[in-house]
Amino acid sequence: MTVLVDADACPVVKSVERIAKSHNVSVVLLCDTNHILKSDYSEIKIIGAGADAVDLALVNLCKKGDIAVTQDYGVAALVLGKGAYCIHQSGKIFSDDNIGGLLMDRHLAKKARMSNGKHHIKGPKKRTKQDDENFEKSFESLLVKALNNSNQE
Repeated sequence: MTVLVDADACPVVKSVERIAKSHNVSVVLLCDTNHILKSDYSEIKIIGAGADAVDLALVNLCKKGDIAVTQDYGVAALVLGKGAYCIHQSGKIFSDDNIGGLLMDRHLAKKARMSNGKHHIKGPKKRTKQDDENFEKSFESLLVKALNNSNQE
């Protein structure tokens, strides 16, 4: 099992590494040429710049039983389709039960932004310590679940 992280401007990289290391699980950080990363634990893959290049590389590397960390609902849907696990940097665990609704919400929000009306959608709130704690708790439980499931196969 590998944890794959869409690491371009990802605020939870250190948490992922610390928790994965405590379970002896490898981590791959994917970033484009505009976000060079360094790590003492993770393998780093620098993907050429370009729209969705990192997203596509993450999906292509992902295998059944892996865990992906991404905030992109489209990537999450593709990862789930491969039989992998997926978590948002907020700690929300993506699943077959919730991904359809999330994709629909994303579509409707895009339509609202593009319309001529006064539908101004605000960006995300500033990240808090509570957000980090929520992510760590969810990620730890997802990692344990994935490890248990891989041991049973």
